[in-house]
Amino acid sequence: MRRKHCEITDPQEIDRILSSTTIGRMATVGADGYPYITPVNYVWHQGNIYFHSAPQGEKLDNLARDSRVCFEVDIPLAYLDSRFDPDRRICHVHQLYHSVIIRGEARVVPEGPQKIAALNALATKHESGSDHEPVDEEMPGYRACAVVEISPTFISAKSELLQDRSTEERYALAQYLKNRNRLRDLETVAAMGFNPEDM
Repeated sequence: MRRKHCEITDPQEIDRILSSTTIGRMATVGADGYPYITPVNYVWHQGNIYFHSAPQGEKLDNLARDSRVCFEVDIPLAYLDSRFDPDRRICHVHQLYHSVIIRGEARVVPEGPQKIAALNALATKHESGSDHEPVDEEMPGYRACAVVEISPTFISAKSELLQDRSTEERYALAQYLKNRNRLRDLETVAAMGFNPEDM
């Protein structure tokens, strides 16, 4: 990773990012040789990515030819606009974020306990707060869908929180974001290690 100051190596933080997002993007190799990217609702479960899919389609055709995939999730944080720069240089605008990229192997999970467990993990994640019926083999939707498992071969993660700036610069940015108070600004201040209530 070129920007080493942004790298995340803590497995718990990587787990947190993967567990707190609901949509990821899977890249497969298309029949024409081009990358094919699909957004999917997913769950990070027992060290693997799982998502459900129609039983036929381009992404499954691609996986049948080549099981190698790349999977990406991100959490966009505050957008640092040009007003923060006294010289108003447009090249200094910047997006802060967390992201995880997984390279791995994908396969369709066969019928049985693992597919049921993955579907229940998906339902629990995406239906949190609701009282949903557990998935079992008797449900009509069980056989009507495919479940794909991505087993990571390599995981990289990073957070862009201006870690390469001085403490004074970062505090000034945190104050700016707190006062601006747009969507995700206060979340960004906290992610940077500052308590918005103490500023």
